[in-house]
Amino acid sequence: MNRCRLAVGMIVALFMLLSAAVCLAGEKPVVLFDEGHGQRFVIGENGPLHLAGLAERFRTAGFEVQKCDGPLADGMLETADVLVLSGPFTPYTADEVTAIGRFLQRGGRLAAMIHVAPPLANLLHRIGVDFSNGVIREQESVIGNEPLNFRITRLAGDSPMAGLSGFSVYGCWALTNIDSRAAIIASTGDKAFVDLGKGADGKPARAVQSFGVAVAGNLGQGRYVVFGDDAIFQNRYLDVDNRHLADNLVQWLR
Repeated sequence: MNRCRLAVGMIVALFMLLSAAVCLAGEKPVVLFDEGHGQRFVIGENGPLHLAGLAERFRTAGFEVQKCDGPLADGMLETADVLVLSGPFTPYTADEVTAIGRFLQRGGRLAAMIHVAPPLANLLHRIGVDFSNGVIREQESVIGNEPLNFRITRLAGDSPMAGLSGFSVYGCWALTNIDSRAAIIASTGDKAFVDLGKGADGKPARAVQSFGVAVAGNLGQGRYVVFGDDAIFQNRYLDVDNRHLADNLVQWLR
């Protein structure tokens, strides 16, 4: 009788362990795409400038893909592992920036892609990142004779740039770190420039130098990456190299 009870107990324990393993295996990390700040380009559309392709790369990597079309607050962010802010046109409020900061502090991961920089200003400054007053124009590695479109080949060796020979941008803001929390991980050639308006002599002025186009860093237990361009992950521009970058990004955010 004791042996029978022991066998039954072992079977029950094994069943419970298997059930727990199945539950854990069924849990997926959640990536939350913000669509509540005037974004023109979204994950649910297949048009050339939308983000269905990027969303699918997250799904293929085992993520549950969700979207948020309202304010970002602690309750919403507590259900997410990764937050993606791609091309916002409406600024984030002080409360939202604080909530995103807490999300990062407790181990969340963030990817931000700029279409126009000012709506992200408060958040970027919160995480130690600054941006130029306009987009970059390149004089080397130009795509289709358009100085706004060009290849990036100066890359940091670590993720999310690991294994890449380069990628392409299509209207990119310059980025830099403002303290030790972040570092530039991709940059232009030395002949790139940003227009500065007119100088004291009334003539056009420009800054000519190598500019950062992607910055990555840490805040608390979390980490983040900021790209100066949101086109790089749009459906139209997911060529071989930009797809490679997207896949690197997905794995780096896990």
